[in-house]
Amino acid sequence: MVKRINYIICAILLVLVSMPLFSAGTQEKKSKKLKMEFFQNKQEAIGTFNELIARFEKEYPNITIVQNNVPEFDTVLMTRLAKNDIPALIGMGGTASFGKLARTGVLKDFAGDPVLNLINKAYLTIIKDETHPGGSYGIPYTANANTTIYNKTKFEELGIKIPGTWDDFIASAQKSETAGQTPFYLTLKTAWTAMVPFNALAANLQGDDFIEKRLAGKTTFQERYVGVAKKMLTIVKYGEKDKFGVGYGDGNVAFAKGKSVMYLQGVWAIGDIKKANPDIKLGVFALPALNDASKNRLVSGVDTLFALSKDPKYARGKLFIEFMLKPESAKYYIDKEKEFSTVKGVLQEDPVMDGIKVYFKTGRIAGFPDHSYPTGMQVPNIVQAFLHKGDVSAFLKTMDSEWDRVQKLNK
Repeated sequence: MVKRINYIICAILLVLVSMPLFSAGTQEKKSKKLKMEFFQNKQEAIGTFNELIARFEKEYPNITIVQNNVPEFDTVLMTRLAKNDIPALIGMGGTASFGKLARTGVLKDFAGDPVLNLINKAYLTIIKDETHPGGSYGIPYTANANTTIYNKTKFEELGIKIPGTWDDFIASAQKSETAGQTPFYLTLKTAWTAMVPFNALAANLQGDDFIEKRLAGKTTFQERYVGVAKKMLTIVKYGEKDKFGVGYGDGNVAFAKGKSVMYLQGVWAIGDIKKANPDIKLGVFALPALNDASKNRLVSGVDTLFALSKDPKYARGKLFIEFMLKPESAKYYIDKEKEFSTVKGVLQEDPVMDGIKVYFKTGRIAGFPDHSYPTGMQVPNIVQAFLHKGDVSAFLKTMDSEWDRVQKLNK
């Protein structure tokens, strides 16, 4: 009898020893309260992030996430870097600015972390190729698409079919104008919006070896970008009268209200457009830079990635990243922001995107050319000034001189 009791006691002890003292949730409830800044660059996604942050804080009541979104995000981030004031959590694009930040050594390296297994490898490769090949300092979250958004109702009324070539694209603009409609709504008061058509053209016209050869001093913008510049001027000709007086936010609302037939913007604008007019019928297509429809590619890249300060006091920030990568969180985000998820198994199913899904299926994807330019070139401002003046030669000379100047400073 005694042996039996001892056996039972030993068995119970073994079970107790093998069990964790408390679950991760219980551990978090007993941990100290922590406030962390989430510094992110997506103005249009503030509301979506706020909702997800609220859900996270409900699950982790001892962690408070303070979202911070500012104009001139890259400039502010680099200023803070110089002051050693690194945010706990960062949300930004997979750009040269991120690469510069990653190379400073202030971010956590996720190399070998199981969290990377949740992400489609293609996006991990894009981040390494474009920003920092030596580690995994950012977790890709969403991919975007650089598109032409069109009003389906107006296309039907005008008898316009989705253009597959450059000539067809301009013909559709001419047909719109002849019918008394504004072909393209442009928001050139906000400099970066000029990069939507610029990148679509450059990715298809510059040549896939441009960056490599420009870095080696074997080619120039003056040699490779004449076509890009001239086609940019053609596009601007079909914009509204006050194209330099309208900014991004106002442009979204204007297009939603039917002020133009097409809108040269990425899929990230669709959410705001539908907020302004829930009944609008939209479609998207890749701006066709070439007259060979089979060779035109869609410009896409990592629109948002998450990075975490390597400061040990912010180690629990990984919990927020893991929460955001949950399928239900990732799906909520892409449904609201009309983007594509990098999380395995999370798909964009909005029929608005039907016109570009083929590019993802066939691999006809090109990265954003300006993401590979030297950090600090301020290309949006240069392009904006060019579109004001219309001087192709002066523009291309400026692009070359700025590349050389900034490249020397970055060495």
